[in-house]
Amino acid sequence: MFHRLLPTIIFLCTATMAFAHGEGQHVLGTVTTIDQQRLEIKTQKGALVEVELNKQTRFKDKGNPNGTTLPAVGDRVVVETVEDNNVLIATEVQFSVAK
Repeated sequence: MFHRLLPTIIFLCTATMAFAHGEGQHVLGTVTTIDQQRLEIKTQKGALVEVELNKQTRFKDKGNPNGTTLPAVGDRVVVETVEDNNVLIATEVQFSVAK
């Protein structure tokens, strides 16, 4: 009986992780431009991606999780986004300060 139950448990765990990930898109790269309304990121493949910022956008500094700093040009970022009318809107920006 355990042999039948084990594949079911594995399937349920895998499916749960896939659904928990969400529908957003991740953008990874280096900040090239930042202002109050937008963030421009150069990806590892060299493409420039523009992401809009709003009051709900959360910023998380990897080196100082309790800090209130914002990313700067040259910082590495991972941006979680949602798409609205073909525009990427940042929900969370995780960044690490360039050395």
